[in-house]
Amino acid sequence: MKKEIFQEYVDKVKDHFDMTSEQLFAKKKDKPIVDARHVLFYLCHKRNITSSYIKHYMSEYGYDIALSSVGHGIKKMDKEVGNDPDYATLIEKLQ
Repeated sequence: MKKEIFQEYVDKVKDHFDMTSEQLFAKKKDKPIVDARHVLFYLCHKRNITSSYIKHYMSEYGYDIALSSVGHGIKKMDKEVGNDPDYATLIEKLQ
């Protein structure tokens, strides 16, 4: 069940950020790609998908990530949502 939710969020994030799966899961540090991944982590976290599951699902797409990096992305987005109404609106829209 959680995997389906993860996939649903992958599709929504890709559509919103106008990128492919290959771009979303590429080992790149370009800000738009990193922001998209952080939004994905945050959305999953809000649906009670654990960081361990997020890490596992990311690796299924070929993107190996440390648990600490997932946690960092979630914390960063939590701060952004609290400080920037545009991020709050985006999260609301994608949920």
